Amino acid sequence: MITLQGKGVSGGIAVGRLSFFERSSFVVEKKSISDTAGEIQRLYAAKQTASEQLDELANTMAEKIGKENALLFEIHRMMLDDSDYLDPILKMIESQRVCAEYAVLECGKQLSREFAEMDDVYMRERAADVDDVSKRLIAVLSGTQRDSAAGNEAVILASNDFSPSETAQFDRSRVLALAAQQGAANSHTAIFARTMGIPAIIGLGASLAPGLGDKLAALDGETGVLYIEPDPEVLASLEEKRKRLIEERQELEQFRGKPTLTRSGQRIKLFANIGSVTDVEAVLASDAEGIGLFRSEFLYLGREDYPGEDIQYESYRKVVEEMKGRQVIIRTLDIGADKQVDYFHLPTEENPALGMRAIRICLTRPQLFETQLRAIYRASAHGNAAIMFPMISDVEELLRAKRIAAHVREALAAEQIPFNPDTPIGIMIETPASAIISDLLAKEADFFSIGTNDLTQYTLAADRQNEAIREFCNTHHEAILRLIRMTVENAHKAGIWVGICGMLGADPELTQTFVEMGLDELSVEPSYILSLRRRIAEI
Repeated sequence: MITLQGKGVSGGIAVGRLSFFERSSFVVEKKSISDTAGEIQRLYAAKQTASEQLDELANTMAEKIGKENALLFEIHRMMLDDSDYLDPILKMIESQRVCAEYAVLECGKQLSREFAEMDDVYMRERAADVDDVSKRLIAVLSGTQRDSAAGNEAVILASNDFSPSETAQFDRSRVLALAAQQGAANSHTAIFARTMGIPAIIGLGASLAPGLGDKLAALDGETGVLYIEPDPEVLASLEEKRKRLIEERQELEQFRGKPTLTRSGQRIKLFANIGSVTDVEAVLASDAEGIGLFRSEFLYLGREDYPGEDIQYESYRKVVEEMKGRQVIIRTLDIGADKQVDYFHLPTEENPALGMRAIRICLTRPQLFETQLRAIYRASAHGNAAIMFPMISDVEELLRAKRIAAHVREALAAEQIPFNPDTPIGIMIETPASAIISDLLAKEADFFSIGTNDLTQYTLAADRQNEAIREFCNTHHEAILRLIRMTVENAHKAGIWVGICGMLGADPELTQTFVEMGLDELSVEPSYILSLRRRIAEI
């Protein structure tokens, strides 16, 4: 028996033959061309074909993976028209006089690398979407099929990685599970696997070699272990676990549609975090009571210019409407630090996490801030929206932000544009300074949401992205817990509610501690909702 350890991204047990996914192979050569105009025309024709494919894919996949997830293919189609993606390809064809396939390959690689090198996890994982679009365009240009079916037998499918397009189109009856050498936990591929109920493991590395093909395998999507030619004892143990998981899922379903209450009746609001419009389907499927953190910066990333008011409004409106009265807390722009955008022309900083970021950018560029606030307020007319300012560390910062918000409300009223004038305004507590003066900030805010990711790194002076010092980044550090407790006490004294939207909110070892502190809300990734509701019910 061979045991391979990876990272489980979609739970479940599968036993079957290991089959390596066969893609139609084609080599992209650097060919010189003389007719650049003709080559560009060929590129546009291929782009049109790829767009039609993606439109059809979005329509056919809506039922299989949900309407919101299927919107990814609409986003892929929009990427084909995005100047950030298209212009470098056109310039390479014209300046280097190379064939379209080679220009798409090289420019796609460069854009993918830019995403992959970002510190923000969500944006890193968008590199896979760029690769997916480029492969589709190259396949059309070269006249080849992108992939082949797994065959008639139900198998555990293996590959170096799976694209979102491939995963969405797999026949569930013939794919028992997915095993990949690479991949990312929050990629669309992983999300689709969870949505479709396909157990999946990523990060198995080169040990997952083609020589293992056709062997009997057993996959545990929870622990991330892949067994090759498993022993009878392992198979028996996994079968027991499979039965237990089915019982556990059935048990969790008992908490669907119910309020989140402790045994003594203490009420906790259980919300979800999202990073884009496409995440709403997962929120609804998870039975979250609202959205506690809508990261709005996805609208600003991967572009060559600022998104306009209408573009932002449509995205916010769609989420607010889809949530049908459940609260949607939209965090205003949090660019800077690990999320750098060229067209912002931010200064090069030695310590960008301590530099020009989030609310500091908004306060120093009020026109940019007003555009976003106008879009959010307009969306507030369509449902239950709230505004949340990130990185507030001083009362005057909050007052300045509120004055700009008041100016926006006055302008919208004068223009007779519908909006909710009572839209709550809250702030994130994510610096030691804001926690320490939370008694003062609470007088000016409608609610607090504690961003434990940044609060941890700023309190402990430990970069949470630096693997080398992970052992020194103790998320359970007493200093963190004292700052959270202080924030909760000060919020309640002022009569406002307080929640957590950082990763600690889903830590089962701290759930009881947070309940005892009196936290009113926990906002976590959608997949944690039902298990966290059960955990709270046991307290």
